[in-house]
Amino acid sequence: MSPVHQDRSAEAAVAALESVPPPGQADPSGVAAGYRPGKTLSFGVEMRRQFKRRRTQLTLGFMVLLPIILAVAFAVGGNDSGGNNTNSNRASIIDLAQNGAGNFAMVTMIFSASFLLIVVISLFFGDTIASEASWSSLRYLLALPVPRIRLVRQKVLVAGALSLIAILLLPITSLLLGGVLYGFGPLATPVGDQLTFGATLLRLLIVVIFMVVQLSWVAGLAFFLSVSTDAPLGAVGGAVLLTILSQILDQIDALGGIRDWLPTHNAFAWTGTLADPIRWDDMIRGGFAGLGYALILFGLGVMRFRRKDITS
Repeated sequence: MSPVHQDRSAEAAVAALESVPPPGQADPSGVAAGYRPGKTLSFGVEMRRQFKRRRTQLTLGFMVLLPIILAVAFAVGGNDSGGNNTNSNRASIIDLAQNGAGNFAMVTMIFSASFLLIVVISLFFGDTIASEASWSSLRYLLALPVPRIRLVRQKVLVAGALSLIAILLLPITSLLLGGVLYGFGPLATPVGDQLTFGATLLRLLIVVIFMVVQLSWVAGLAFFLSVSTDAPLGAVGGAVLLTILSQILDQIDALGGIRDWLPTHNAFAWTGTLADPIRWDDMIRGGFAGLGYALILFGLGVMRFRRKDITS
């Protein structure tokens, strides 16, 4: 075992032991006195452990850096609306982003929703179990013992919290940066309507809630792959590739009604928040589709992990 893997294994053992009460004499059933399964591997211990990892720090840091990169790109790109249709459409997006804080935040979400957030969620959930297996620390966590269902629950809760923080960082950072650069004026919609800053905040909140619900299926897929392999890169990459495949299939008109069953079919329904009144129909369908697939995939993942032989 490499020194890095040894350090990871030791860290996992220490992290779990921090949450276990001191053992006493074993009772007749063989369980040590004072042992409480509900106290093993607490949420706080696992959260601190994940926050110490370089990949978590870099991922959350990039969520803050992305709006800055976009602001620089918009400034360098200028406001020239001439040229062919493609360049004209691109210029109109830049003009919309520079109209105010709300517009800049919305455009940031548009640029990140189709790929970046999928990668981030896949990274946090695809790394839950597979990383422990790759470090050979999974068997130590279960031998302490941490019950399997509790281990899965704590891992999923922490991955969900980190994903939520990442998703929230994008609109918050872009809103603040957009306000400093472009002002906190009303949000201008593509059809020419203007929304107050208070209405803009409400709609951004709706966008975040929809993304959390709709992208829950990506989390479920990454988690299922994580319990099915000992390679974190395989779980993360597999979730991203399958999501991209679903997006590609959704663009093929020849598939007809089959596209309605794809989890990515209504992934961009949140753009209905830019209309007045808000278009809820596609968002409701997209949210229920995401939750439905998520429940199935998380259920399959839990069943798989409960029956899996742990050899690493």
